Amino acid sequence: MANGLHPNLILSESKAYDALFTKMRDVKTKPSEFEFFAKRVMRILAEDAIAQLPHKTIKITTPCSPNIEGKELMSVDNICVVSIVRAGDSLMEAVRACLPGVSIGKILIQRNEETTEKLPTLYYSKLPPRIKDMNVLLCDPMLATGGSAKAALDVLTKHGVLLSNIIFVNVICCPEGLQRLAEDVPDVKVVTACVDECLNENKYIVPGLGDYGDRFFNTT
Repeated sequence: MANGLHPNLILSESKAYDALFTKMRDVKTKPSEFEFFAKRVMRILAEDAIAQLPHKTIKITTPCSPNIEGKELMSVDNICVVSIVRAGDSLMEAVRACLPGVSIGKILIQRNEETTEKLPTLYYSKLPPRIKDMNVLLCDPMLATGGSAKAALDVLTKHGVLLSNIIFVNVICCPEGLQRLAEDVPDVKVVTACVDECLNENKYIVPGLGDYGDRFFNTT
């Protein structure tokens, strides 16, 4: 079912996810515990997202054999990790830990919780000057309505970034958000660890795990 929701959906798979997500979803999990389990999930997810970036074939010599063919990631100078602040910062740091020296961008978008539609508003963006020539990993842990993700993607494309050079990385998404991106930006790759059931009447993911940013940063 998941692969039919978006043409460029990549589902990160790990046997570790079941137990980790159980802890993250549990309302009884303390903020410090949530952060611990979330970081473990995000490290796995980060590696799977990085694997989708361009690689080149190289030859290496092992201690036991010469001329072994392998893969090497293209220069980190051509990669930018962009977070949708604030929750996206947690996922950005997981990716950054795997890519020392990578460029960082920030986009601040917030949903208007006073409206039924929960429409997003752009408040701030700061991106590298040559981002149009880079491969971008856009980070936001939760994909609900898709409004914030689409707004962030609009910021990137206005700066000249090709949609085909963007990978949207998120921990949990839902069919509604994936379908929105499939309709509006099908060329963007989406790498996620979990596709949940649906949105509820308040536009929150079900079963979900609540407000990711609040639980991760202990501001509940």
